[in-house]
Amino acid sequence: MKYIGIDYGKKRVGLAVSDESGRFALPKEVLANDEKLIQAICSLAKEVGAEAIIIGESKDYKGKDNLIMEKIAPFKGELEALGLQVILEPEFMTSFAAQRFQGKNALHDASAAALILQSFLDKKNK
Repeated sequence: MKYIGIDYGKKRVGLAVSDESGRFALPKEVLANDEKLIQAICSLAKEVGAEAIIIGESKDYKGKDNLIMEKIAPFKGELEALGLQVILEPEFMTSFAAQRFQGKNALHDASAAALILQSFLDKKNK
């Protein structure tokens, strides 16, 4: 079973893909958050045979939705309307963690997506 992980941002969206066994998350790519985003994700899901899309659920220190969740909710709805299963995975400072491990570069958003996806996979495979 394959999954796609998403680190959603206002300007860029990081994507990660699991291995065939659904045990490991690997950074895939970073896309611009524009009018082509939904179609690109649908194409990737079809290409890899993804069972579900895992999106980071962004909360603040008090457990309340961050401002970006106002954009994630309709984004999630658009993907679901196209027949994709979408699951929110709690995430906290994954972009910061990815940047800390590898530095700020072109793929750090994809690495953040891999951290989100790996968290989901670890829970699922326990």
